[in-house]
Amino acid sequence: MENFSGFQVGVNLGGWISQYGHYDHEHFRRFILEEDIQRIASWGMDHVRLPVDYPVLEDDEHPFVYKESGFAYIDSCIEWCRKAGLNLVLDLHHAPGFSFSTLDRNTLFDDPAAQERFLALWEAIARRYAGVGKPELILELMNEVVLPTSDPWNRLAHRAVERIRAVDRHRWIMIGGNWYNSAWKLKEIARVDDPHIVYTFHFYEPMPFTHQRAPWVDFLKAYDRVTEFPGDLPGLEEFLQNHPQYQEAFAAYRGKRMDEAMLRYFLQPAVDFLNETHLPLYCGEYGAIDHAPLTSRLNWHRAFCDLLNQHGIGRAVWSYKEMNFALVRLDGSLVSEELVKIVSSRG
Repeated sequence: MENFSGFQVGVNLGGWISQYGHYDHEHFRRFILEEDIQRIASWGMDHVRLPVDYPVLEDDEHPFVYKESGFAYIDSCIEWCRKAGLNLVLDLHHAPGFSFSTLDRNTLFDDPAAQERFLALWEAIARRYAGVGKPELILELMNEVVLPTSDPWNRLAHRAVERIRAVDRHRWIMIGGNWYNSAWKLKEIARVDDPHIVYTFHFYEPMPFTHQRAPWVDFLKAYDRVTEFPGDLPGLEEFLQNHPQYQEAFAAYRGKRMDEAMLRYFLQPAVDFLNETHLPLYCGEYGAIDHAPLTSRLNWHRAFCDLLNQHGIGRAVWSYKEMNFALVRLDGSLVSEELVKIVSSRG
């Protein structure tokens, strides 16, 4: 296994050129600045994860024609990271024909034309950045695949690796598993015989704590309770009696306390993958929603970061600014100095 380093402690730049409210160059120019990258470096972090949505780089009306204006934002981030001494994960968050937020409309895995756009875009990205040595740059093929089985993604990911390798033989490439990059699905990734592949998962367990009252999660929006960590799920049995349609959603948490032991349980598949394969493994997203009481939010992050530090798994917290999981508010003020200290800790 090649040495994989420089990606131990980082933060996501969500909401900048991915998951933006609407396509707006004024937003793209202002949301993240060089001073933000310098600030992240001052916290002692060693990298950022940069989510990118494909419309920043390519219009549906003009497939295979890539937008210099979009690439310029990535170019700037790479240069800022180089000057600040940070490394960078470039994550395709929304791909042609696929997003984790549009499961009823995705076409990527059924449409050869969409697949060719996906592959050609990665080839174009790889070619553009083939000469980048500093910062260390990782290409993350896709964010949070969601499919009935892992086979279609395994096939497409392998094709993407081949296209990238045609123009860049040694660049690190990152591959996540099915079902929102679940740790449980790491074992289903068809591994690539390539010394510069790193595998990734995301971690938001237990969901009734990390996503409490999140309006985009139906069962937690309906449950509508403030929960603590460590702590129990208040009124859960009465809620399920009145809302039996959510029993399956709560099955993993029912009758259990949300504490460090639960974190260990949900992290175990990632630990097993690491121990069985001895391959590079990285946690590309983790965090707790700002609806959670701050003390509990600190407790959760402290417990989870400690676990990752124990196992030597690098990580990037979600997210730097806003996005319901902020370290920094829109005006630039810190949500919590202690939270920043925790997520920047290397143990």
